[in-house]
This record gives sequence, structure tokens and C-alpha cells, in this order.
Amino acid sequence: MKNRKCFIIGIKGTNLHKEEIFFLKKYKPWGVILFSRNLKNINQIKNLTSQIKKIFNDKNYPIMIDQEGGRVNRLNKIISSENFTSEFFGKIFIKEKKDFNLIYKLFVDRMSHILKNLGININTVPVLDLRYKGSSNIIGDRSFSRNPKIVSDIGDLSIRYYNNNSIGTVIKHIPGHGLAKVDSHHFTPIINKDLDFLKKNDFKAFRSKKSLFAMTAHVIFRKIDPDNTVTHSKKMIKIIRDHLKFKNLIISDDISMKSLKGSIAEKTKKIFSAGCNLALHCNGNLKEMFIVAENSPKVNSFVSKKTSEFYKNLS
Repeated sequence: MKNRKCFIIGIKGTNLHKEEIFFLKKYKPWGVILFSRNLKNINQIKNLTSQIKKIFNDKNYPIMIDQEGGRVNRLNKIISSENFTSEFFGKIFIKEKKDFNLIYKLFVDRMSHILKNLGININTVPVLDLRYKGSSNIIGDRSFSRNPKIVSDIGDLSIRYYNNNSIGTVIKHIPGHGLAKVDSHHFTPIINKDLDFLKKNDFKAFRSKKSLFAMTAHVIFRKIDPDNTVTHSKKMIKIIRDHLKFKNLIISDDISMKSLKGSIAEKTKKIFSAGCNLALHCNGNLKEMFIVAENSPKVNSFVSKKTSEFYKNLS
């Protein structure tokens, strides 16, 4: 982890351009995240992840993906997972838990096998947001349930099954995105529920999770911090640490989403001043990536310790 910096970046295409190679060598981001634009076929993906790891001389270098199942399927050129939504698994869990454990474990085991074979070691799952009628469809069937107990229980199993397969997990979108009425990719969602309601509902699904990583919600909880999204809010990060008891690495959601206000430099600085550990930048825009890199701190002892725990789970 020596000299690495506390940010994660996306890349533009299916192989690294020389400018991206220069960037990775110079700024040493903590990790890389892959999207559908980067993934064409099995051999190409394996070559790409191998190339990234060789730059850092690190077989465990963190390479992430959003591979939830359902409509969030970055590997859509390789496998089909349209039917395997979180909603699908949530309904089985309610109907017959014995069948659920068998089917869901099989799903996670096979997905983990594919990811490991491709050289990917972190999946940004499980989604622990609750499903509400009338909310933005950005969550929708990506949620296991409206019931926080069901979401929490499935979340625990998801984390355990993936970790048993040596795949890191990222619970999202902490401390809850389900009440958002607009898509945070384009607008800033504002949630008006009070803290007591949130603790009994949305926040409850995220409490005491054993995932080594969590991703923030780009939403404003007006009655707690009326000015800042969770990602930029010291008050909300404190709730995540103290009430939700999350003691591991907090990753921002994508810094290039429109919910966050200000310049790229301002957004990056606020992520760290609020208490997040890693900034995530996904769109592959090299000009923006340089700004994120220049405004991100070097990995500190806390990030290094938690990363070592992640590496240990891979061995």
C-alpha cells in the first residue's frame, strides 16, 4: 500500500491507454472500478485485470465491479442475470427460507467464481436500501424488501457468502437511499423523515454489518443535516460510525454524479473532510481524474490496516 492514494477510478475502454498507464503509475489510486464499457469478453477482461495488477506488482490489487444481478449487470456481454433481482430473492426469502438459502448461496457462489476467474475481487453488493412506493425507481427491484429486518438478514448472508468466496463486499447506499424521490445521478434527493423514523427503518438495515466496505448515499437528510449529502456530511458520517456501528472503510458514491455540488476539487476535498476514507470517480474522464488524484490524501494507517484485512481474506 506504500504511496497509494485514497481514491478509486474508472477507465475509458477495454484496455489501458498510455495516458492511463502513466496516471496509474504516478498517482497510485487505491483501486480501480470496471463498468460494461470495459468488459467485452472473458479473455479481454482477464488481460485487463492482469495488466492493472502488473502495474502495481500486486496480485491482490483492489478491482471492483457493480454486479448485483437484475438490471445492474456489468457482465451483460458474458452472462444473463435479468431474472435474479434483489426483489426476486427477497420474495423467496419470505416464502421459503430453506429454498432461499440454497438458491441464493448457489447464485453468490457462481457469481464469485466468475469474478475471481476474471481477476475481480470486490463486488459492490449488497444493496441494503429499502423499497418504498412512490420513490425513484433508481432503487426499485434492486431492493430486497420494504422490511428492514428482511433486508438486514439477507444482507448478512450476502456478505458472508461473498466473503467465504474471497470476494469483498460494499454495502450500499449507507445509511439508506430508498426514500429518495429523484435519481441522485441527476438531482439531489432530499429526505424529510426524522431521525427516530430513520433509525427504525432505513438505518436499521445497515446496522452492525461485517462488510469491510460501505458506499455512501448521495442524499440529504434534511432534519439531520439540511445542507450536505451524506457523502459530504460530518454529522451523517458520525451517525454511520456511532449508531450504525460501521467501523470499516467508507467509500463515496461516484463523485461525478450530479447530486454533489461544486467543482471536482471541492467535491473531493469535502468527501475527506466529512470523514469518508476513499473517493470514487467512475466516468474515466482523465482531466477530472487528475483533479481527484491531486486532492486525495495518501493512504493512512487506518486505510492501510483495513486493506490488509481485505487482502488477508483473499488468501
